[in-house]
Amino acid sequence: MYQALYRKYRPRVFSDVYGQDHVTSTLKNEIKENRVSHAYLFTGSRGTGKTTCAKILAKAVNCENLIDGEPCNECEVCRGLDSGAIYDVVEIDAASNNGVDNIRDLREEANYTPSRGRYRVYIIDEVHMLSQGAFNALLKTLEEPPAHVIFILATTEVHKLPATILSRCQRFDFKRIQPETMAVRLKEVAQKEGMTLTDDAAVLIARIADGALRDGLSILDQCSSRSNSIDSMLVSDVAGLASRDALYKLTDCVCARDSSSAMEIISNLYQNSYDMERLCVELINHFRNFLVVKAVKKSRELIICTDDEFNTIVTSAKQFTLENIIYALDLFQDTLTKIKSGANSRIEMEMSFIKLCEPKLDASQSAVLDRVAQLERAVKSGVTVSAQSPIQKQDTQPAPVEEAVQEEPPIFAPPQQTANEPAPSQIPTQAEEQIAKPQPQVAQEPQTAVQEGVSEFEHWAEFLDIIHKTDIALYGVLNGAGAHFDSGRFVIDSPNPTIKQFIQIPTHLKAIKQAVLELTGQPYKIAVSKPRGESAQRRDALEDLINRAQNNIEVKFE
Repeated sequence: MYQALYRKYRPRVFSDVYGQDHVTSTLKNEIKENRVSHAYLFTGSRGTGKTTCAKILAKAVNCENLIDGEPCNECEVCRGLDSGAIYDVVEIDAASNNGVDNIRDLREEANYTPSRGRYRVYIIDEVHMLSQGAFNALLKTLEEPPAHVIFILATTEVHKLPATILSRCQRFDFKRIQPETMAVRLKEVAQKEGMTLTDDAAVLIARIADGALRDGLSILDQCSSRSNSIDSMLVSDVAGLASRDALYKLTDCVCARDSSSAMEIISNLYQNSYDMERLCVELINHFRNFLVVKAVKKSRELIICTDDEFNTIVTSAKQFTLENIIYALDLFQDTLTKIKSGANSRIEMEMSFIKLCEPKLDASQSAVLDRVAQLERAVKSGVTVSAQSPIQKQDTQPAPVEEAVQEEPPIFAPPQQTANEPAPSQIPTQAEEQIAKPQPQVAQEPQTAVQEGVSEFEHWAEFLDIIHKTDIALYGVLNGAGAHFDSGRFVIDSPNPTIKQFIQIPTHLKAIKQAVLELTGQPYKIAVSKPRGESAQRRDALEDLINRAQNNIEVKFE
């Protein structure tokens, strides 16, 4: 029967335990000097060797032929404990045996002397799962156990243990196994199993395992079922990771403020079954590498990667400032929290990149600080400052309108005609009115009728509130835009170049039409205004100021 690698290569002596020398050396010395404690507490993250060390310690205190504090694994007691023929070592899963009655049974059983060895050893795994009553029942026995009893408690959440339990145990903290240490172990196991594991693949597995050697061996086991020749591409495919190339392409899109290309990359990854939550974690780690390179002098020691990839990281990090990187990290951390709370992972990732590529859409404090920092750096570069304001007032005339977005047949019928309202054919046209009446001597006011002239849309805030409830992705794209009415059309004024493609999607177009109908009481065709040059595209004053400063255009303030 096939045995998983993490079980097959579980250490049987302390010297085989990787990355926990501070624990194993202390335990070996205690055994050699016969100074074994009555209660131990092993704490640390998953897959770091807590249960493994507990089993080795249980064998060592009962071994008949100790070798430098290590169990011999050859004597009758060692072989009996390994095979289960000797019952002097008892493993208890506190997750399923967490009641007071379970602990009372344990206390009664502890009074019996060992059947073959010198000690009865109780290994209580996930001890933090015990109830408060069970902890109280264990307390007295743990403080003054029989001379032939040793307790070994193991937990991943030591903060949940009562202080009365902690004070009665000798505590050992297991560290996360360093990636370079884990990579060495993975290479050894791969060699013994007849696999070819590249250095890049070993480092990548170690990074994915996040300090848990058991997880690393499980990933290696999974990769070996696909091929005996394991490289980084195979590991990425098996683990469901985005390739490193995709990460660098996404960061290039952020630098170029190309939200359209970023959306295409995310769409391709999603279609290829890449997990969006894992992609978010990978991007957090990616920007963390940029942060280390920018903020730490000896950054090479803190980034686990090959030399070639480190050089690529250094080159890419030069495109960002510390403010950019911290803003991106904050944004992806918030995105990860929303994804874990049940939000649509794809939409959240798309919104994050739209905000990164279009900073003016994000009104958060970190986004504003990032943009102000850009302005400060531009001004420090020697831009002239004088007394007049450079920010021209926005042109109040509506922008030229592109041809209306192609849409399906009207979703909503026009409102019914009231009894007192004249039929459309009875309403005189503007030309007929001009013929019927003499021309006025003064200029007329601009036409305000929604259907025939141009007028501002005064309910944009209410419109965004409705969109936020019905289409959150569309809300992220429309945030920072505006709208007006022009000849029976609802025209969206937005500096975002992706808006036209975005609202051509039927679901988004329907959401806009329904919101306009709800606020105005009548249906409209939807259109997008054409940009009138750079000043029309930048509706945001701070964005305009940043661009002028970066282009060394004279900046003036009132």
